[in-house]
Amino acid sequence: MSALVVEALTVAFGRFTALDAVSLAVDPGEVRAVIGPNGAGKTTLLDVISGITKPVSGRVMLGDTLDLTKCSEAEIARAGVRRKFQKPSVFPALTVRENLEIGCGPALSPGERPARIASVLGETGLAPRAQALAGSLAHGEKQWLEIGMVLAAEPALLLLDEPVAGLSDAETAHTAALIRGLRRPDRAVVVIEHDMGFVEAIADRVTVLHEGRTLYEGSMHGARGDARVIEVFLGR
Repeated sequence: MSALVVEALTVAFGRFTALDAVSLAVDPGEVRAVIGPNGAGKTTLLDVISGITKPVSGRVMLGDTLDLTKCSEAEIARAGVRRKFQKPSVFPALTVRENLEIGCGPALSPGERPARIASVLGETGLAPRAQALAGSLAHGEKQWLEIGMVLAAEPALLLLDEPVAGLSDAETAHTAALIRGLRRPDRAVVVIEHDMGFVEAIADRVTVLHEGRTLYEGSMHGARGDARVIEVFLGR
């Protein structure tokens, strides 16, 4: 059984087709990167999965039974889908721990929260900063805190939009180690990213989009050797 199946997904804004019959399947435990040039449809794909945008046609199945295109954003969140947007949106006047408390959401009982927060602090490397105000964190630390906030809800599907944008080499390496550590049999991770070295470090498979269509799917090593991918994306 796939964790996420996108079937013939088409999205149009007026006369512009942002996604044109895109299909992909993500396995449980997989980290999948979606890459491609600007305007390829990457963010639109995440918008449909998370319920922000409704498609013209196609389905997005979470597991075998739930079509996310028929659900509201709130229903999708309750089903276990969490998204980290490109710009970190933390609560700057609250501590790291308090931000993670919010991230736990209503489904986690008060008794379960301390252990969950401690686990996330360990996963993100933010335990030493637990009592720091989020507004005082470096940019990279804010990215890790937001990843932690979506992790706190124990999602079945984690969507990460450009998690290393603007990060230093050291912060990027820490983020790669963090995401590699997120692999669990009951969780799938989908990442949009422009840093190809980072993608190679984290992704089990990559899907390359171009002009709203799937150009390539397979390993990052294979993408580097694909003439079409080199022409429209990697060679630029």
